[in-house]
Parts: sequence; C-alpha cells; structure tokens
Amino acid sequence: MWSFEKMDHPLTVIPAKAGIQCRLESLGPRFRGDGGRVLRRLLTLALLASAALAAAGCGFHLRGQAQLPFETLYIPGSTPLVVELKRNVAAASKTRLVASQSDAQAVLGFTQEARDKIILSFNTAGRVSEYQLRYRVGFRVTDTKGGQVYLPTSEILLTRDVSYSDAQVLAKEAEEALLYRDMQSDMVQQILRRLVAAKPVSPLAE
Repeated sequence: MWSFEKMDHPLTVIPAKAGIQCRLESLGPRFRGDGGRVLRRLLTLALLASAALAAAGCGFHLRGQAQLPFETLYIPGSTPLVVELKRNVAAASKTRLVASQSDAQAVLGFTQEARDKIILSFNTAGRVSEYQLRYRVGFRVTDTKGGQVYLPTSEILLTRDVSYSDAQVLAKEAEEALLYRDMQSDMVQQILRRLVAAKPVSPLAE
C-alpha cells in the first residue's frame, strides 16, 4: 500500500485550482492501509480535474469554433460556475462578453444552482456505505428586456455515486470535493452545448 511519506510532492496530488483547500500531508494515518484504494482513486480524479482545467483554459474547443446565436452576451454573477462558463464562452466562440446588461444582445440568467447529497445504501451494520452527489443548475437566455427568448428556462441535473466509510472520512471529503469540481466542468460544457443550439422563440412557447 502507498503512504504519503513515500511521495516526493504530497501537496501536488490535488491541484489547488481544483478547489481543494487542504494539506494532504496533514491527513494522517487514515489515508494508509485500506485508504490506498481511495488514494489511487483520488489521484485519478485529480488528473481528470487537471485535464478539465487545462481544457477550460484553452476553451476546450478551438477559438471561434462554437457559433452562438448572439453577438454579445451578459452573464451576471461571480460564482465559480459563472467564472468558468465565461472563460469557456470567451475562448470557444466569437460572442463577446460584456460587463453591462444594457450593452448585451442576450442575457444568461441562472434560476438556481444547488448541490445536495442523498443516501443510496447502507452496510450490514446499518451505516451509510454509498452516497449520490447531485448538482442541479437552472438557467434561461433572453434579450435585455426579457421579451425575446433565446433559450427557455432549462434545468440540468448531474449525479455522481461515491462510496463512503467512517474510517476514511478525510479521504472521502477530498474525493467529494473533486467530484463536485468535475461536475462543474461537465455542467459548463453542457450549458455551452445548449447555448450553441439556442434560437429565438416566442415567450408563449415556454
């Protein structure tokens, strides 16, 4: 089994940009023994998160490849989801992001963004053995006055199943954070695909 004492760079297992604010060398012996399987999974997830961040930085698509049905777009807010979405829109399309709603042809507004966790199963001792992480985002795209609808109110739900053990609490917390980060990147790509397919519709069609 692996232990963190044998690693040359323990602080680089989970990139800081992936949103994990913890010092892995301080997690202690809980990561050893059976935690080796969790560690290997965390390493895999960390690599996936790093790849997602690199893809986001490059816009995932070639610049200007995505054709959005509006020349300027306003996305209010500064949450991690909004920041990543703006970066991808700027890198992947010719649509220009503006800082004011009055200067935009279209406005992307979020109606909800929620994360929750539900129990999937218990072990023979009656303790939780598996959770399902859920990430739900609702949004719509209209003109600045709301009269012209480009994308009616939509909702995207992403889920990830994750095992749980009382003996690996810290490891599971880190794994959960990585999974949510991966779900956010996935959410951004799905929203982008919806934006590409958006087209003017009548408000009565919602």
